[in-house]
Amino acid sequence: MDLDLFVHQLHFQNDLVTPPNWEVDWDDAPHPFKLYRHLPEYRLPYEMPLAIEEHSPHPTPDLNTIGYFLWYVYGLTQFNQTAFPSPTGEESSETMQGFRRFPPSGGGLYPSELYIYLKLEELPYGIYHYDVAHHRLLLLRKGNFDSYLTSALGNSSPLSNCFGAVIITTMFWKNFFKYHNFSYRLQGLDAGVLMGQLLEVSKRCCFHPKIHLQFLDQAVNHLLGLDGTEESTYAIIPLSEHKIARDETLGKYTATALSEAIPEIKTTHVQRSHNVLPFPEIVQLHHETLMESTDLFRQLETREEKIEYKIKIALPEPKKLSKDFAHVCQNRYSPEMDFSAQRMDHVQLASLLKESMDSYGYDNDLDKEENQKPRVTIYGCFYQIDGIPNGAYRYDATSHSLLLIKEGDFRFSLQAGMSLHNVNLHQVPACLHIVGDRTHHKGELGYRGYRIQHMEAGMLLQRILLTASALGMNGHPLLGFDINGCDEIYELEGAQKTTIIQVPVGFHRAKSWLVGESLGRFC
Repeated sequence: MDLDLFVHQLHFQNDLVTPPNWEVDWDDAPHPFKLYRHLPEYRLPYEMPLAIEEHSPHPTPDLNTIGYFLWYVYGLTQFNQTAFPSPTGEESSETMQGFRRFPPSGGGLYPSELYIYLKLEELPYGIYHYDVAHHRLLLLRKGNFDSYLTSALGNSSPLSNCFGAVIITTMFWKNFFKYHNFSYRLQGLDAGVLMGQLLEVSKRCCFHPKIHLQFLDQAVNHLLGLDGTEESTYAIIPLSEHKIARDETLGKYTATALSEAIPEIKTTHVQRSHNVLPFPEIVQLHHETLMESTDLFRQLETREEKIEYKIKIALPEPKKLSKDFAHVCQNRYSPEMDFSAQRMDHVQLASLLKESMDSYGYDNDLDKEENQKPRVTIYGCFYQIDGIPNGAYRYDATSHSLLLIKEGDFRFSLQAGMSLHNVNLHQVPACLHIVGDRTHHKGELGYRGYRIQHMEAGMLLQRILLTASALGMNGHPLLGFDINGCDEIYELEGAQKTTIIQVPVGFHRAKSWLVGESLGRFC
């Protein structure tokens, strides 16, 4: 298989990566969460705090704090049921049930899984799986793995200075069964929005996370008892009570040698699907992203952009946003035909853009120095926003201003470019696009760069969605859109940029669905 062609089609011609006769077997769908069998279990608190706001750091994180942290990051927060008209035209309706979490997921399928290495007095030291279905921890490996994980990260973050680490994986079949090869794009974004939520919850818990997107894949999968083809690690996030120091001295390790340091573990879990189809293209692309040696680790430099725009519109100071983080998370959802044609003013737009970009910065293993400019940014097509002429713009976070690319109303073009018309863009005043490098940093990071770029876009996406919710609005992330058409609107090809995801943002009516709370004292 030509991987360059596959990645190109995956991004710019995604209709070519899914067979035209592809049918989803909903009766054989997998669970949206992983269910292990026969592992020691440790219950987490079922009563959540009524608010989760920034506070003084705990002397040492305890089991209750970890329980709150995990639930706000990735717990089951709501059950919902939505009614749809019968496709046969009869008067009866069909219903669809869903399990919601605070981060969004393509199709509500949640391909990411969350593991956590913990060193708490109340628990045996070891590697745990967060069993989201039962809000509990399941012990996979008992022991101290500071040295092992530190080596897998190339010594760039000493785990001896941390109380634990979150490990985010992807189970490929969990959304391949619906989206076929297109699921590869969704998996990166899903992991990214989960990390974006983790970063925001960490602020409230006074944790200091550092996101690692480069590590010895085989060694970490071996630690978790994964084979790497059904499920594989996408990110490792050490957690500390203090800022994790940057170590520029990279240790030399290989995944093969490190894996031999600990024995293999065997686990069993429930899939539910009886007919799990192969996904050879994703397996081959994934195989090419794996890092066998820390010699392959790279850091990225900020590229100075020379941008000349005729019109630059300074934006006003943003308004104060709600500090009730629990309420913001609870009210975030993805409207479809619920958007209403309510106008947005320039202060609301300024607040949406500035808060999203200001909160996006995060500690990671890619930047050569702190406070580098982000590798993904926000563009947008705006319509009837007070004080802003209709047109396509780039948001310049440094000057907090809009740079005009083209004047005009682009709603017709954007609507025509959607593959599924589940959102009426004529009802939405702001259609945002997250934009990144057109080569997906392949020169420095190889094929892993495409996955990393989507994870970084997902982190920014979650910031946009949370900020929109705090402003009394919501956004709907969309991947089924004409990327080439959007790139043309923003004149991105010449700048070696491309659009990654489309996010209509606006006001909306209440959604017609039944929603139930998932825990005893839901906040």
